[in-house]
Amino acid sequence: MKAIKEQIKTGLFKQFYLLYGSEPYLIRLYRDKLKEAILGDSDQMNFSRFEGKDIDLKAVNDIAQTLPFFSERRLILIENSDLFKVQSNLSDVLSQAPESTFFIFAEKEVDKRNKAFKLIKDQGTVSEMNGLDDKNLKLFVASLLKPSGKKITESTADYLLEKTGTDMENIKNEVDKLISYTLDRETITVEDVDEIVTPQITGQIFQMMDAIGLKQQSKALSLYYDLLSVREKPSHILYLLMRHFNILLQIKDLILSGYSPAVITEKVSIPAFTVNKYIS
Repeated sequence: MKAIKEQIKTGLFKQFYLLYGSEPYLIRLYRDKLKEAILGDSDQMNFSRFEGKDIDLKAVNDIAQTLPFFSERRLILIENSDLFKVQSNLSDVLSQAPESTFFIFAEKEVDKRNKAFKLIKDQGTVSEMNGLDDKNLKLFVASLLKPSGKKITESTADYLLEKTGTDMENIKNEVDKLISYTLDRETITVEDVDEIVTPQITGQIFQMMDAIGLKQQSKALSLYYDLLSVREKPSHILYLLMRHFNILLQIKDLILSGYSPAVITEKVSIPAFTVNKYIS
């Protein structure tokens, strides 16, 4: 992402971009930033978009070979194609494209042995965009609040993220709701989060686990029925409970072995802001 930011800033673009990973919000964000920087918002004559697994590469090549109309660049955007998971002649299309034709690929998964992947890695920019860590998620929350002049404490941000999970699109939607709800008030509070934010299933499972641990039968059952009311399958709820208890056991062993929360986060592969919750 750092390389892309620098290229946008300097205007020194690569001909090929591959954005992939598990965080669709980041992929869409940098896809749109690149499109605007390379081509501009108003130039639709030199922009072509393809999506899906049945893309006709001959049609892509025909457009790629066409020189831009009253512009220095032509841009082709290809999304969710799985072209980097199968063998095709995409690498030939790219290597034969004139310098005036630029490509942006937005994919979920790739095979790094793929010929086209290797070509873009050598001649373009490849950026893997997965979820942000604890620190950067909180910075993301603060950046969403800043234009409206609102603030949030670190502890309240942690509490918010416990409810929203790590999906950035969901975080943005919930922060937008908080901004509207708090009107002229400057600081977002825990009470605001409780009142407005819709907990994701993992957050409700946390609460259900707490209730089970504290032997609060009625609260645990109430949370369970809430999950059923939103059509969550009992088998999935059971799976998530088992997963949480499995994580608890792992963390207990790691604590007894003297590992720090930072190391535990890495070893168990869970968001940093949930570690202290598990430890407690």
